[in-house]
Amino acid sequence: MKKVNHLTFNNSWYSPGASKLKIILWLFFNAVFLRNPISLSSSWKKICLRLFGAKIGKGVLIKPGVNIKYPWLLQIGDHSWIGENVWIDNLASVSIGNHVCISQGAMLLTGNHNYKKSTFDLMTGNIKLEDGVWIGAKSIVCPGVHCHSHSILAVNSVATTDLESYSIYQGNPANKIRERKIVE
Repeated sequence: MKKVNHLTFNNSWYSPGASKLKIILWLFFNAVFLRNPISLSSSWKKICLRLFGAKIGKGVLIKPGVNIKYPWLLQIGDHSWIGENVWIDNLASVSIGNHVCISQGAMLLTGNHNYKKSTFDLMTGNIKLEDGVWIGAKSIVCPGVHCHSHSILAVNSVATTDLESYSIYQGNPANKIRERKIVE
């Protein structure tokens, strides 16, 4: 039976799409402006993110303690909310639509490791959250997942596959539990 051998691990194929200097500068700005638990204005956070290449719509709210790996791989639509201590670990593209809510402590993870290979290679997959999606507190969206329009991932759930439009998912792994009906 083969075993994992971390000595043969090789991520030379992966590029974050920025120079080492830009990455180092971003680590500083991320710590000062986003991860900082002191409630700085969302305006300063959005300016900082835009300076590093993020595409941020109007009316976006970013709470304290947010951690974003690479802003140049991030797009956020209009009037979306990013809650306290959200972690966007975007080794690949993360696209967040309009009127999306990502609640406290949620994680968007675009990278994982291939447990089937002895080299434990990195694998990445884009994440897309369409308009009206709600990611519940302490929930996880895994690499390659597409949350379709107005889907909900309930509190402390793990999305390993795509979520259908206007559907509510719960559990680990998340399963569809009912339809989402929005009333006026």
